[in-house]
Amino acid sequence: MKVYNGKSVFGGIAIGKISVYNKEQQQIERYHVEDAAAEVERFMRAKETAVNQLKALYDKALAEVGEANAMIFEVHQMMLDDLDYNDSITNMIETQKVNSEYAVGVTADNFAQMFSSMDDDYMKERAADVKDISERLVTVLSGGNGEGNKFSEPVIILADDLAPSETVQLDKDKVLAFVTRQGSSNSHTAILARTMSIPALIGVDVETDGAYNGVKAVVNGFTGEFIIEPDQETEQKMEEKRQEELEKKVLLQQMKGQGNVTLDGQTINLYANIGNVEDVASVLQNDAGGIGLFRSEFLYLESNDYPTEEEQFAKYRQVVETMHGKKVIIRTLDIGADKQVDYFNMDKEENPALGYRAIRICLDRKEIFRTQLRALFRASAFGKLSIMFPMIISVNEVREIKKMVEEVKAELKEQGIAYSDDVELGIMIETPASVMISDMLAKEVDFFSIGTNDLTQYTLAIDRQNPKLDPIYDPHHLAVLRMIKTVVDNAHANGIWAGICGELGADPELTETFLAMGLDELSVSPSLILGLRKAIRSTDVSKVKEEVLAKF
Repeated sequence: MKVYNGKSVFGGIAIGKISVYNKEQQQIERYHVEDAAAEVERFMRAKETAVNQLKALYDKALAEVGEANAMIFEVHQMMLDDLDYNDSITNMIETQKVNSEYAVGVTADNFAQMFSSMDDDYMKERAADVKDISERLVTVLSGGNGEGNKFSEPVIILADDLAPSETVQLDKDKVLAFVTRQGSSNSHTAILARTMSIPALIGVDVETDGAYNGVKAVVNGFTGEFIIEPDQETEQKMEEKRQEELEKKVLLQQMKGQGNVTLDGQTINLYANIGNVEDVASVLQNDAGGIGLFRSEFLYLESNDYPTEEEQFAKYRQVVETMHGKKVIIRTLDIGADKQVDYFNMDKEENPALGYRAIRICLDRKEIFRTQLRALFRASAFGKLSIMFPMIISVNEVREIKKMVEEVKAELKEQGIAYSDDVELGIMIETPASVMISDMLAKEVDFFSIGTNDLTQYTLAIDRQNPKLDPIYDPHHLAVLRMIKTVVDNAHANGIWAGICGELGADPELTETFLAMGLDELSVSPSLILGLRKAIRSTDVSKVKEEVLAKF
């Protein structure tokens, strides 16, 4: 038994035989051509064939993984028509009188090296795209069909790497999992794997020379382990774990497509909390009604410098487009306290949870905030986007934010940049101050989202990061629950909606309580959506409401 470790791209357990993936690579040779014009024409015909193949891949991906994930094949079509790329190939053919395969191969290496040397992670990913389209061209020029590997039985695919086109071409019914030596968790292939719900590992230092073809293995997408020739005890444990996961999925899949409606007809929205673009696949997979909290600070935490407007816009746009018109609520930058970013150069604080954080930073460093607002409103043109602001303690803060919003919208309008006028603006309710003036705040915004994690620590004066205080940290404390009810009541009295995006929203012991309070929305981790929906659909609020509300 051999155990290799890698990084999990998608969870799950797979047990089966290994199939080493063989790319349709041709040995590229350089040879002289007499008729350069005819060779250029041969290249153009091959390019046309490659474009048609990519169109077919787009249609297949559109049906299987949705429009946003299929877009990569439109991008590849555009890359094939890129003027610089084509000029490099045709100029080489005409001036050096060499064959098309060689010209494509050299151009691919040059462009891939150029992209790989860039600092921007997004641009680095384009190196793999250039290689992918170039390999497709060489395959067509060499007489290949570009259809990839075929499998006679379900297998665990082992490869050096998999291009997006190769992943989409896989017969999902014949793929148990895939394991690659290379790849990135932000690559198109990783995103597709998550969307297709295929257990996958990347960065596994295992031989791919064919020695393991047909050998039994286990992929543990929860721990990142790749176990080759597992012993009987290990295989049995993994099989039991796999069966457990399957049973859970089968049970909860019955909840997909069902309404979030109680037995007595009360409806509540179930949204998902996410930290990055890659999590959207899990949101869709678990049938969430929208995204109730996109933690935009992760764009800053994962970067070595301030994310540019373009970088942020690209991420926000991708999320709203992928959600196909479902609501996406993006929280503006919420750093400070336990989320520190070195390049912000913030002073050390004795009480960071009570210090310079979240909206306080944004209203102090307005250019950072303005950049984010511009990116957000630009993305609003591509879907149903809402914006919420964290750590609010006063009406004046909200009014200052709204003033900046209007300035940003005026700038975009003047510059002819599209944005939506139908963007809800909301605030996080996570301080006792915001609870106590929630009747006044409700007149200024479109919605409230209650951040129960911070609200609990501020209400109880307990640092939630301090393990010594765990025994007395009580999110069920009557004071916390009364505050939640106060916020909901004040929201409804002023015609706006109120939800919860903290961890408390998924607490099964409080589902009845939140329904009785009349909360309009609960936003939780994607994996908890279907279980929470099941609990909602089995609750009769009319039978418990009087008893529950009597506590408050």
